[in-house]
Amino acid sequence: MFILSSPSGAGKTTIARRILAEDGAIRLSVSYTTRPIRPGEQEGRDYFFVDRQEFDRKVEAGEFIEWAEVFGHFYGTPKAEIKAGLKAGHDYLFDIDWQGTQQLYQRMEVDVVRVFLLPPSIGELERRLSSRGTDSADVVAQRMARARSEISHWDGYDYVVVNDDIDLCFAKVTGILEAERMRRARQTGLVDFVRELMR
Repeated sequence: MFILSSPSGAGKTTIARRILAEDGAIRLSVSYTTRPIRPGEQEGRDYFFVDRQEFDRKVEAGEFIEWAEVFGHFYGTPKAEIKAGLKAGHDYLFDIDWQGTQQLYQRMEVDVVRVFLLPPSIGELERRLSSRGTDSADVVAQRMARARSEISHWDGYDYVVVNDDIDLCFAKVTGILEAERMRRARQTGLVDFVRELMR
């Protein structure tokens, strides 16, 4: 379970999309959300869009590995799908905030890799958020206020990467992913392979 977190505008969605486009061995963990669908998003690809009542029912039924409220909307990671995929040997990419990361790590711990992306400066972060053109000035101000809080949780992650150049940041993040896949405990079939070598 490969987690990417960052304050809004620091690049996690761009990096996540690029990883998914270039690495066929990893799948996106698709969350449930109560927020409205945005232009260009697809049900089941970007999120599973549900109303608050359905979301609360899933929380009560224990169907989420983690869930959190962000900007008045709720997000949750489906437990059954992830556990089945991991058992089948799939890697999952999570684009979640620090609250979700903390819950996921507490519940799953083994096989969780946590990567936090930082912007090169607060000024650059604000410029990126404003230049998107998708949010009002009020929403940008809310995101900037939340950014400082999110950044304060950087030390709860295994790796921290400053995104001052998107290509360099992508190379560093994929390097982390590859190194984590090479950990002895994650290489399925390695014991049998080494035994065969030693015959």
